[in-house]
Amino acid sequence: MSIGTGIALFVIGAILAFAINIEVSWANLDLIGYILMGAGAVVFIIGLILVARRRQTNSVTRTSVDPGAGTQTTRRSTSAPDDTTL
Repeated sequence: MSIGTGIALFVIGAILAFAINIEVSWANLDLIGYILMGAGAVVFIIGLILVARRRQTNSVTRTSVDPGAGTQTTRRSTSAPDDTTL
């Protein structure tokens, strides 16, 4: 969701900065557009980092020898970060 929010902020900022040529006395729309574009870029990058962190998994492989039977046993486990801890 933050990736989409970042893109939306960037687009709204670009529209304010480049497409609208209205002068208002109480605000500089170009500056507001540039601020929104910067905020959109930051939110987009944070969203990418959070998505990349969420997709990491850890795989552990353990091999041991059963002393009674003399056979080799391999255990594999895969874990991922809990999505509820965001």
